[in-house]
Amino acid sequence: MREDGQARQAVEALARGDTAGAERFLDDLSALEWLEFDALYEAWASEGQKVPAVDGSRTWLMMGGRGFGKTRAGSEWVHSLAKGKRCRIALVGATIDDARRVMVEGPSGVIATAMSANRMTLKWEPSQRKLTWPNGSTATIFSGEDGNGLRGPEHDFAWCDEIAKWSDADEAWDNLQFGLRRGDRPRALVTTTPKSIPLLQRLRLDPLTVESGGASDDNVSLPQRFIDTMRTTYAGTQAERRELDGKMLDEAEGSLWPRSLIARCRVSVGKLPQMDRVVVGVDPPAGAKATSDACGIVVAGRSGANYYVLADASVQGASPERWAAAVRAATATWHADRIVAEANNGGAMVGSVLAAAGIDKSLVKLVHASRGKVARAEPVAVRFEAGAAWFAGTFAALEDELSGLQISGGYEGPTRSPDRADAMVWAMTELGARGLGGPSVRSL
Repeated sequence: MREDGQARQAVEALARGDTAGAERFLDDLSALEWLEFDALYEAWASEGQKVPAVDGSRTWLMMGGRGFGKTRAGSEWVHSLAKGKRCRIALVGATIDDARRVMVEGPSGVIATAMSANRMTLKWEPSQRKLTWPNGSTATIFSGEDGNGLRGPEHDFAWCDEIAKWSDADEAWDNLQFGLRRGDRPRALVTTTPKSIPLLQRLRLDPLTVESGGASDDNVSLPQRFIDTMRTTYAGTQAERRELDGKMLDEAEGSLWPRSLIARCRVSVGKLPQMDRVVVGVDPPAGAKATSDACGIVVAGRSGANYYVLADASVQGASPERWAAAVRAATATWHADRIVAEANNGGAMVGSVLAAAGIDKSLVKLVHASRGKVARAEPVAVRFEAGAAWFAGTFAALEDELSGLQISGGYEGPTRSPDRADAMVWAMTELGARGLGGPSVRSL
């Protein structure tokens, strides 16, 4: 190590806000000096990476751009806790593989951080998914795609990475919270690139949450060439704001239903005309997530050339009997002429479940999707843009899904699948079909 202490001088320059001076010192660091600089994490980390000085908080939410240093901050936090008083820590990634590859074994993971900070070797047992510190503290990895896996275990602390990618986010988070009850002050760190999902919105509104974060540019270790290239490539786009600036966005880039369109197409329930026809659209849950996903149930009506979204009666995590009962209730409430239900995954089962709920078979039309969700949604979105389709009131969950449907064919909404949006599209599409019987008139 040179006597002038290049690594420490770089840190001192950063502390003064002299980034140009810091870069001059960093450019001259030897390999050993880079290791010293890396070990001085608390000195060179950005403010958004440091533990907020807030007493009584239960969740530290860190949202940042790509490369901001979220993983390193999480690893440093975990190691600082584990090397003190003996404790149990949960490491929850989007998948078990993500937790192992990024949070534990990655270049900024817990093992590397322990080696850098204290030259401490941890015991890593991949088959047990467990890390052990010399003092007996342990960290066990879990998956955000298996909420039940967190039912039961107790922890002092938890580090939850990329929570916006968890496929079973609500179940996993809630079970984690029930088990986060050891020690004097149990708490969790959530590190994620922002995405508008209900759980993140819920955490941000929680008075026990303290929030920090920053942009990709805030990480002094990122090559400037990378920053310049990304800024040039994505300048002015929503990807820049979300992926580089670390900002939460309300809608997906290239949304079929931008928030401005939704707001423009809203009418008062009290000003609705009489409906010529009413349809209930149903997108039943199916597959492995059938008991946790929503059953999309949306009521739409037509009056002359205008179409209206009348109600969102969707139910979450319901059994077939329960969602069929919800369809029956919506049909009776709105005196619907038709129930149109997607049967791609459920097949004849969907019709049988509806029949078992006491719904007249003559009202039910089973449909099979031959095109993707976005392709089916495009003609309906055009109707809204043309001023011929309207939202009769506010439907927050449905609108969140609609704003996540992208012209490019993707979906970046708050849920795993746009079940409500799909149900609305089926209902609206059916209202536009011809040769389905004469209209009837009713007052709402």
